[in-house]
Amino acid sequence: MDQNKIGNLIRELRKSSNLTQAQFAEKYGVTYQAVSKWENGKNIPDISLLKQICNDFDINIDDLLEGKNKKNKKSKAVVFYLTISFIVLLLLLLIIILITKDNESFTFKTLSSSCSNFEISGSAAYNKNKSYLYISNITYCGEADNTDYQTIECLLYESRDNLKIELNKYTYNNNDTIKLEDFLQTVQFNVDDFYETCNEIEKHDLFLEINCIDKNDKITTYKIPLTLNDNCSST
Repeated sequence: MDQNKIGNLIRELRKSSNLTQAQFAEKYGVTYQAVSKWENGKNIPDISLLKQICNDFDINIDDLLEGKNKKNKKSKAVVFYLTISFIVLLLLLLIIILITKDNESFTFKTLSSSCSNFEISGSAAYNKNKSYLYISNITYCGEADNTDYQTIECLLYESRDNLKIELNKYTYNNNDTIKLEDFLQTVQFNVDDFYETCNEIEKHDLFLEINCIDKNDKITTYKIPLTLNDNCSST
């Protein structure tokens, strides 16, 4: 999943509809800053918004996740050509549908946290050939933490067969200190090739571990269990 390609495609779709970032943001109930982040590859819309964008612009979710716009732009010449060769193209289309139907159908699960101190949103998307796990919008909502940390790392783990397996990691280690809430605003995870079926995903436990180190080398650790919703839906 290439966020830059997805952002470029969203920009292309917006401009093809002669919409400003503000108008596009209003259409999907977000801020224009959010649209700017999408288009610059700094973030991507939630799965519900991705589905809505695909429906509105008549493109396949697989194409959007790959950052490709395969929608045919029909000119008058193309329409004329299609009327002449309609039967041939229809046969080709039927063959393509039969070959790719199963591969293009994505199943989605939404991701959340059962920890009262953190709010997390994310999703898993997968079909027979591709799978993605995306986590964003991690918010700390526990007691106020005004500590200035010199190092913070956020690790995504899965527990499989009593093993703790690291899937991804995001680390802040700078000369300047940072507060936990400010750090979390920069964190997101994008994992390709996760699992291909609901049964596979449900067999394993996912969790985040956040390790915060202050100026006195005191370590504060948060462990945040993650939950994928019970229902698998396809689109």
